[in-house]
Amino acid sequence: MKYLSIILFSTICFFNCTNKRNANSSDNNSEKDNWQLVWSDEFDTDGLPDTTKWNYDTRGNEYGWGNNEKQWYPVADPDNVYIRDGILTITAIKEPTFGKEYSSARLTTKGKGDWKYCKVEVRAKVPSGRGTWPAIWMLPTENNYGGWPKSGEIDIMEHVGFNPDTVFSTVHTGAFNHTIGTQVGKKIGLPTATTKFHVYTTEWNENEIKSYVDGEHYFTFTNNGEGFEAWPFDQQFHLILNLAIGGGLGGKKGIDDSKFPHHFQIDYVRVYQK
Repeated sequence: MKYLSIILFSTICFFNCTNKRNANSSDNNSEKDNWQLVWSDEFDTDGLPDTTKWNYDTRGNEYGWGNNEKQWYPVADPDNVYIRDGILTITAIKEPTFGKEYSSARLTTKGKGDWKYCKVEVRAKVPSGRGTWPAIWMLPTENNYGGWPKSGEIDIMEHVGFNPDTVFSTVHTGAFNHTIGTQVGKKIGLPTATTKFHVYTTEWNENEIKSYVDGEHYFTFTNNGEGFEAWPFDQQFHLILNLAIGGGLGGKKGIDDSKFPHHFQIDYVRVYQK
């Protein structure tokens, strides 16, 4: 049986792993824990992202998205977002764009990929350079409990260029958010975040939200039973991929303009449900 498993694994990799060579142990965990793949993008077709799966989010451009971010997010600009050789690349460029100093891209699955309770896996490599703020995160599809942060936010992975060897996962709710000093999250050291691809995973059910890097669990947020102010995570959420420049978090130590352009690379996105 051991040798049969090795042969089977090798055969699968030969056909399917050209750009997915670092198959992660969490894939095996998905199978073992009865997770079923319900949505994915392997980015196998060169060009712009698949519009049956992704939207371009631009509605906060004029206001810096509430975070004083310095970029403008265009729509379907191949200079800022493209797929090539099995990799989705979001590129931030230093260039005047509609009154902003930089351009980048922000993709969402809203209306095309919305889930209540799921497991999200994203294999990605983040850029290096002070002022960058890439993120893999989720927002509610409908703000049933009110505007941000009352209806919740799940940050699967965030990274800031001034702290290159660390990534973090966070949640935001009415009761727990940075505006009132109660934000809940955790960071983990990852010295190769900017040089190698890693698998960022969040598992979310009615009781807890758990985050992992390459299968290593490092953050848990638990439903304390005190209602939607503490736990608004009983609604459908959608996925967001973006590369911000500057802002309240990313720009804390300024922006190094000598490092542009910056590239946030995503190998795949996979969503599972039980």
